[in-house]
Amino acid sequence: MIVAEFAYEFTLPDDTTAKVPCVFVMRVRDGRIIESRDYIDPIRTYTARGYLDRLIACLRPGNQPEA
Repeated sequence: MIVAEFAYEFTLPDDTTAKVPCVFVMRVRDGRIIESRDYIDPIRTYTARGYLDRLIACLRPGNQPEA
């Protein structure tokens, strides 16, 4: 098993940067990845990009995501 910790870093439209920490967990057998999972905090990602209100609106009953 391999655990890799890293951060996505991106530039926002106002030229500020944001980082969101992530973790990959991989199972390797005979030199091949046989399973891979990634873990990221979606709330932190949406907050960093300024989209938290959009996410909350989409999660309310009866609301559909924008196309």
